This record gives sequence, C-alpha cells and structure tokens, in this order.
Amino acid sequence: MEISTLGWGLTLGFIAALFVLDLGMGVLRPHHVGFKEAAAWSTFYILIALGFGVVLATQVGWDYGGQYFAGYIVEKSLSVDNLFVFVIIMSTFAVPDRYQQEVLTFGILLALVLRAILIALGATLLALFSFMFLLFGLLLLWTAVQLFRHRNEDPHVDDNLLVRAARRFLPVTDEYVDGHLVTRVDGRRVVTPLFIVLIAIGGTDILFALDSIPAVFGVTQEAYIVFVANAFALLGLRALFFLVTGLLDRLVYLSTGLSLILAFIGVKLIMHWAHDLSDAVPVITTPFSLAVIGVILVVTTVASLVKVRRDPTAKAHAGTVVVRRAPGRSAQGQEEE
Repeated sequence: MEISTLGWGLTLGFIAALFVLDLGMGVLRPHHVGFKEAAAWSTFYILIALGFGVVLATQVGWDYGGQYFAGYIVEKSLSVDNLFVFVIIMSTFAVPDRYQQEVLTFGILLALVLRAILIALGATLLALFSFMFLLFGLLLLWTAVQLFRHRNEDPHVDDNLLVRAARRFLPVTDEYVDGHLVTRVDGRRVVTPLFIVLIAIGGTDILFALDSIPAVFGVTQEAYIVFVANAFALLGLRALFFLVTGLLDRLVYLSTGLSLILAFIGVKLIMHWAHDLSDAVPVITTPFSLAVIGVILVVTTVASLVKVRRDPTAKAHAGTVVVRRAPGRSAQGQEEE
C-alpha cells in the first residue's frame, strides 16, 4: 500500500488536531469528568476511528480496511488493559481528581510517541529480516503464557525500575503541590508525587508498547495502518478512563482474553514466517483473524458479566508478565541477612 507524503501529512495533521483537542480538555481545563461527559467523548472518538476506517477502505480497498479494523480492535483491547494499570497507579499514589486528566493526557501522548518510534523500528526490521516475524511471534507467545499464568495478579508500581530509581535518587515531597512536578522546600528543589506518577505511567507505556507493536504487526505489515490503528486506539483513552473506571473490576476474564488474543497473533506471525519458507504452511487471513479476535472479546465480556453476577465478590485483575519476588528475598530466593 502506497501512501503519499501528502497522505501522511494530512493524517498526522488530523491526529495532531484531535490530540490538541484532547489536551485542551484534559490539561488546560482540569475538572472532574462525569459519566455523561465521558460517554459523549468516548463515543465521539470511537466514531471518528470507525469513520476513518471506512474512508481508508474506500480509498485503498477493503482488504486494507479490514486490516485496519482488526488492528484497531487489538490495540483498543490492549489499551483497556493499559487503562487498568493506570487505575492501579492512580489509586496507589492517591492522585487527586483534578490532576488525573493531566496525568492521563501525558501518558497517552507519551504512548503515541513511543509507539511511533517502535513502529518505524519494527517496520524496518521486518522489511530487512524475515526471521523477525518468528521473533515477534515467540515474544507474543511468551507474553501470552506469562499473562495467563499471572492473570489473577496486578502489577506493582514498586516493580517499575524508573520509579525505584526516581525514589532512590530524587527527594520527593509528601503532598501534591498545586499540580507542580518540581517545587522548593526550605530552599531545596524537590519533586512532587505527581512527578513519580508520570514516571510510573511512562514506564508502563514502554512495557505496553513492547507488546502492542508486535501484536498489531501480526495483523498487518503496513506501517501506515499500524500507526493509525495505534493512534486512534489511544485517542479517547482519557475519556474512556473515567467511563469504565467503575466497570473494569467487572471484567474478570479480561487478562485471560488478552492472553488468548496475543497467543493467536503470535501463532499467526510464526505461520507467516514459516509460509515464506514453504508454501505448504497456510496463512491466516485478515477476516479470520478479525472473527477470532471478535469472538474472544465477546465471550470474555459475557463470561465476565455472568461471573460477577453469580459471584459479586469476584474482582478483575490487570494481569502481569513480571513475577514479583517476595520482600526480603534475594534473586536466588534466599532470605536476606
């Protein structure tokens, strides 16, 4: 698929305008977001993403359009799990409501920048080395297995290397200071908890980008589609955060569903690599991928709601691929002296 320089420019300009709009709502006008406002903005961004897909399909064909929709669904699903971790971070640091929009907007912008960099890198590697499909596939399979094994756990902020480093080397105030990242206490420059929160969000974005980029490349190898699918999946997360915060606890099988999706895409990538070596290996088509991903998401959502209805005490977990060591134990598992 050939996208002209003008096409890229118009796309980037359109996405930038939407992010400026979101930035204005989240940072320049900080306020508590109610359910109606969150629902309206979430619907707006989803309709924008769907409309873009239809326009794209009419311009370049429904084969590429199908790849876009499949990629968008995969990235949106992973973004919901990303939101789950954002909720955990916000709760851990007790971020006041008036600062949550600022944190979310920063996290979304950083996620887009990181993914744009990794998309360019991933597209280059796939174009130069066909075995990268195998490596990406194995990475997704490993991630899927780890996520499934630890599907009933939540990631711990203390496991974030950037957060640990910031706490160790930077003086931190005990209170939020009017939304400032840095302030002065007794003439000494110190960082506020909001700075640590942004560090935690940034570290989370890096981890999710490392998983989501191989996942969407499993659906399409077109860098343009990969980028726009990621961009539109990230747009509207600020509003979606306030819309689904109270509902995330009910998606008890979310991590299980995501692990199945990642495993499926991992197998698809490996089969794509094997098909290049032998035509005897079949290729999983985009319509089939879209159907499988859709079925997994529907079954996961319905099963979650049924589970919560039968057992009101059931609670969802974000899942983690990092195994947390017990406090007081070394890497070898021995008690520290």
